[in-house]
Amino acid sequence: MSAPPHSDPATEPIPRRPRRRGRPRWFWALVLGLAAAGAVLPDLLGADRYFPFAQLIAFRPLSVGAVAVVAVLAALVTALHRRFWPVPVLLALIALIGAALVLPRTMADPAPAGSRTLKVLALNVYEGEADVDSLAALIRAEDPDIVSVPEAGGRYAGELEELISPLGYSVESSVSHRTADVRGNTVAWSDRLGEVRTRVDENTRFHAIEATGGGLGDLRFVAFHSVAPVPSSVGQWREDLGQVQQWCSAGGPAVVAGDFNATLDHSVFRNAMAGCSDAGETTGNGLAGTWPTFAPEWMGPQIDHVLSNQGIAAESFDVHLVPGTDHRAIVTTLRLP
Repeated sequence: MSAPPHSDPATEPIPRRPRRRGRPRWFWALVLGLAAAGAVLPDLLGADRYFPFAQLIAFRPLSVGAVAVVAVLAALVTALHRRFWPVPVLLALIALIGAALVLPRTMADPAPAGSRTLKVLALNVYEGEADVDSLAALIRAEDPDIVSVPEAGGRYAGELEELISPLGYSVESSVSHRTADVRGNTVAWSDRLGEVRTRVDENTRFHAIEATGGGLGDLRFVAFHSVAPVPSSVGQWREDLGQVQQWCSAGGPAVVAGDFNATLDHSVFRNAMAGCSDAGETTGNGLAGTWPTFAPEWMGPQIDHVLSNQGIAAESFDVHLVPGTDHRAIVTTLRLP
């Protein structure tokens, strides 16, 4: 019996290394998942307090739609390459979480009770460039009880007063006519409210103005404007929004109306308005964009708000275009308990 022949090492096959096919799919799942989460969910970890997430989160409704579309495309790829499945699964999960945070704003709360109403109009007039005749016409048509006009100083307030004083309105600005309109907030109120008093609040960069007394009773109405969260002003933006707490969590009833440069997707804004409800959200109009006017209403973020506390709730919410400004005017009727 002969011994088995010795194998020649030179002719032995080189063993193959097993293919690591899982790496690419998990790599893309991680990359796309992080990008989607950064656009849709940065507020869950407080990242929206900083640049660039403070800007990205304002467009969460659009981001949710975009991530959902990418998830569908990834699912189609998975039909051909099944190992790609982690990508559509992760993207779909992020889109579902984002949708759960956004869609409730399209559902109205039950109609508020209360026998008295307060009709509020708010419009950022873009550095005093909004057509003052058109704003006066809107006031004439809507007949609000009180009006908040951010970026309107003494100059613009004077022009507006000439037009609406015959309609029975008084007007007051937080800054004089010698100060640029962009620095001011203006409040106008109907004579129906009687002897209203005003006070300038200098705790924000754009001085807010408060109206109290008369037909407002113990209610404090605030015309408010925050700086925009551009990279150089994100810190000031957080400080401005923080001042909203003094009204929403105050002992007495309050309504704060104007341009907050923040949406309900910003954790900074949600924390500041604790104790208040938002007129757009409670009426099911929380996704009606108020800026910029060149974009369709469904596309832009809602950064203009009417907030109220202590059982004061909105029963209506509408937006209107006024020439000369990049913001839409909002008109809401509040029910007072």
